[in-house]
Amino acid sequence: MVKKYVLAGSGGRGFSSYVKPLTELYTDCVKLCGIYDINGLRAKTASEMAAYEVPVFGDWNHMLSAAEPDVAIVTTVDAAHDGYIIGALEAGCDVISEKPLTTDEKKLNAIYAAAKKTQKKVSVIFNCRFMPVFMRVKELLTEGAIGDIYSAHYEWMLDTSHGADYFRRWHRERKNSGSLLIHKASHHFDLLNWFLESEPNKVNAFGSRRFYGTNQKADGVNCRSCARGRECNFYWDINADDFNKKIYTDCESADGYLRDKCVFSDEIDIEDTLSLSIRYKNGVSAAYSLTAHSPYEGLNLVLNGGGGRLELKCLFGSGFYAGAAKSVIKIYNRFGEEVCYSIPSNHMTKTMLQLPSLTRDIKNSGHGGSDGMLRNALFRGMESDPLGQLAGLKEGAMSVGIGIAANISMREDRAVRLDEFFTE
Repeated sequence: MVKKYVLAGSGGRGFSSYVKPLTELYTDCVKLCGIYDINGLRAKTASEMAAYEVPVFGDWNHMLSAAEPDVAIVTTVDAAHDGYIIGALEAGCDVISEKPLTTDEKKLNAIYAAAKKTQKKVSVIFNCRFMPVFMRVKELLTEGAIGDIYSAHYEWMLDTSHGADYFRRWHRERKNSGSLLIHKASHHFDLLNWFLESEPNKVNAFGSRRFYGTNQKADGVNCRSCARGRECNFYWDINADDFNKKIYTDCESADGYLRDKCVFSDEIDIEDTLSLSIRYKNGVSAAYSLTAHSPYEGLNLVLNGGGGRLELKCLFGSGFYAGAAKSVIKIYNRFGEEVCYSIPSNHMTKTMLQLPSLTRDIKNSGHGGSDGMLRNALFRGMESDPLGQLAGLKEGAMSVGIGIAANISMREDRAVRLDEFFTE
């Protein structure tokens, strides 16, 4: 059965993850019948670059009524998700939203009310659930490798290539992204919620901006206009990539959006150094930290349980560890034994082998193949979902719920319960 889809947001993620693959690889089940973007030039460019010409609309609500879609896909600036989601639900559509679901408590509650009223489905994109290393962790936990989990220690490091990029684009302003705790860390929190199989209920957070923003001198508005140019360690030549030139710089005249702003601008108002304590309803306590200016990129996760301890270390092959990307899971049981799993980038987990439809058309699909597996699950369906990888409205709410609570905690200097601002 072919379903009709429309898309809001035709930037890098919207085009690469939806417009391009849906018009090339999913014509057996998807008809993309409309693209909308507040930047009309960008929407037009995305349509021209698609495998077939997709109608471009200048108004979201008009597109919903004219195209009569079954499903709306939302890949806009985070703070605008709520308006597009609610509009689509009220038009009778199911919704697929990129993470994060939304950016604050008012918008979260409005989305929930609209979903309850319309009884339509909201799916939230968490591609990390489809990354082989995280699938393997989930499999081990499901098999009882360490028994009931008691506590978690979780550190995520973004290097000064990936991390810096959040400080040169729209994410750098809290009004757009809700901060890294909403935009980026919603991935991390969702993994933690998924592993622990529980809901967070209390958060205490601390954060600061120690590296980007006014901590160093800005010599220009953006890289192209900066006198320092390539002398700056953070110089980024946006026009060196033809895709970025077409989607961003060639479309600047429509709305003035600059994709290559200086990472040391005084416009930046989000944190780059963060630490959280999270308590879960099942009694688990978790310590989480995010560093957006690390010399290398990776993560460390420790889960302590009644039957032992699981340690996950992922290195993403940057900085000091350039060319050394690897993922290692270690299990320590109560009998003095260690079991080590070294996870190659092309690893096929048991779940992937059992559900071959997941791995169709995933070559070069982005994020280690996880984008392709998630698309297959969303658009073609899964025979079953033994690990609970598909995320809905509740999972989206719980992931941003931690970030929303953390933002309130930092603002008011106190621990915050999620039920202060959110109840189903």
